[in-house]
Amino acid sequence: MKFAKPLIALASVSLVAAACGSDEAADTTDDAPGTDVAASCDTLPLKTDGTLTVATGETVFPPWMGAAEDDFDDPSTGTGYEGALVFALADELGLGDSVEFVRTGFDEVIAPGAKDWDFNIQQFSITEARDEVVDFSDGYYAIDQAIIGAADSPAASATSIADLKEVRIGAAIGTTSLDYAESVIDPSDAVQVYDDNSAAKAAFDAGQVDAIVFDVPTAYFVTAAEITDASIIGVLPAEGEQEELGMLFEDGSPLVPCVNAALATLTDNGTLAELEEQWLNQGGDVPTLSN
Repeated sequence: MKFAKPLIALASVSLVAAACGSDEAADTTDDAPGTDVAASCDTLPLKTDGTLTVATGETVFPPWMGAAEDDFDDPSTGTGYEGALVFALADELGLGDSVEFVRTGFDEVIAPGAKDWDFNIQQFSITEARDEVVDFSDGYYAIDQAIIGAADSPAASATSIADLKEVRIGAAIGTTSLDYAESVIDPSDAVQVYDDNSAAKAAFDAGQVDAIVFDVPTAYFVTAAEITDASIIGVLPAEGEQEELGMLFEDGSPLVPCVNAALATLTDNGTLAELEEQWLNQGGDVPTLSN
């Protein structure tokens, strides 16, 4: 059964944020749907006829996928923002609920070469470096970073990035959260890097760090269900062009304009906003820190 906010009822799990590597946002306008998209997508160029084959992480986590109480790590239920988006896209593409999920590791997804799936959805940031070897859809979510800490943490009273300079900060490896912590916050002590969010949580519990940087949806989930003795201190100010998440395709995939056309329809008819409100916008009066 799907649930709406809040997420406190979720069982405690170890959340791995797979969005990673913050380069300048790639220009995906070449893949934008044109006037002949409808005709060219009458017969979808799928890996398996009649079925949308979607790759995602070895484990999936709320609030992105598997976000109902009884379906953790099960993308096929269509719960969570990305899970629900996949089925909305499949329906818009005329495939109904004919979706098959496969699991992939991070390195194989961003490696050049042919793929045996139609696209990957796993909180991948659209970057120029990646766009050299793979293709991206248009962005399906514009993401901000947030910092969490305990009420008695040195970070708790922070109102600006400058206030975080003397704070011991941690983040998971391979994430834009780590990039932000290192390049924007740039604390006096080196940012502590962890293999995943479970390791970051353990370090936080052990008092090895005062605060951890996550993307905003992950921060809401973590403070509700994973690190319940912490809260979101603030949303971190965006630097430069805002990071966007995109579906990842093999380079030159003819399916990109078809998915972009479906995504545009879901944006225009309000479906994307409804999914974002249901699964990602957990509310609360969270301030945005200043530069």
